[in-house]
Amino acid sequence: MLSSEKRSLVRFLVIYLVSTLALFSLASWVFYTSSKHHLLDTQREVLKYEAEDLKSKLRMLHQSNNEILKYPKNAKIKSAIYDLDKRYIFGTIQSTQGLEEKEKNTLYTITKIEPYYLGAAYLLVTKDINRIPIQNLQKNIFLFMLAAGIFFSILGYYLGRLFVAPMRESLEKMNHFIQDTTHELNTPISTILTNVELIEAFGENEKNVNELRRIEIASKTLSRIYDDLTYLNLNHQYHRRIIAINMSDLVQERLAYFTSMAEAKRLKLMMNIAPKVIVQIDKNDALRLVDNLLSNAIKYNKHHGTLEVILTQKILIVRDTGIGIKSEDLKQIMQRFKRANKSEGGFGIGLHIVSQVCENYAYDLEIKSKINEGTEVHIRWVK
Repeated sequence: MLSSEKRSLVRFLVIYLVSTLALFSLASWVFYTSSKHHLLDTQREVLKYEAEDLKSKLRMLHQSNNEILKYPKNAKIKSAIYDLDKRYIFGTIQSTQGLEEKEKNTLYTITKIEPYYLGAAYLLVTKDINRIPIQNLQKNIFLFMLAAGIFFSILGYYLGRLFVAPMRESLEKMNHFIQDTTHELNTPISTILTNVELIEAFGENEKNVNELRRIEIASKTLSRIYDDLTYLNLNHQYHRRIIAINMSDLVQERLAYFTSMAEAKRLKLMMNIAPKVIVQIDKNDALRLVDNLLSNAIKYNKHHGTLEVILTQKILIVRDTGIGIKSEDLKQIMQRFKRANKSEGGFGIGLHIVSQVCENYAYDLEIKSKINEGTEVHIRWVK
């Protein structure tokens, strides 16, 4: 799966799962709150029946002729009686708390005793909340949320795959198109370049020198596009042969290759190339890296502008005085097919290839740019 597909799939899953989780969490909270109140109301109703039973026993105690009055007790509940001024008289509650003082985590009910007897006017009955049904409710909701999360994660993954399927199909068609295009371009490009070289070697004269220069520039442009498309198409299957490359010689060689293109724009070339800069890299990767930087610096430069190339043992810098890149486009400029300026030709793959090469070799890539002032690209291989 390509990185763009992975990003789309991850974003879809995040939005899908977060929204689904939020919806189910809200529904579960509403269900839990309602069920919890129902359980507590059921326990309160039971407590009211027990309070009525206790009140009937107090009434029987009042009507009895026994000299010894024994306060009725219940092992399941705690109770107390209060006078008309709501002062504590007696009970199984181990405190002299008033009617307004209630313990936490308990259920209570207050019953008025009528008729008034034995000095008791109010009966307070309390009972600890039975938390076992509530804990079972919480456990069931948790298991439901877990099962729903697993189910919707699997469902979301397959929906996400269906979501990115058109993208995959489009990318495959594009890759096939690139592959077919590069195959068709190879033969005419090679033929043109070969014949240009023969004409330059044996038949060049003042009449055809300008025409040959234009043909050479166009042919080299086509050749570079062909190489880039081939590299882009075969990058993941390409077997790299890492060797010691003299970057000083390679940069000078590629500058000579692009001389005709630079002269067509009347660019001033400034070079500061340190000798014998050795880098461990595949030669084709090095060519794509340098070629795309130089090509972009020429293509997007201004007429009579400046192209500056700096090479040291640690870094390669390519600086131009071209049209520049907007700050909001800098974050996305290295994406495949991204073009910050559509007035110039190109497929929008040059900086993407540069970023891919830097990623493969863990090079630091930094792009600085200002509109109408130019662009500066830094590639650092020694940190």
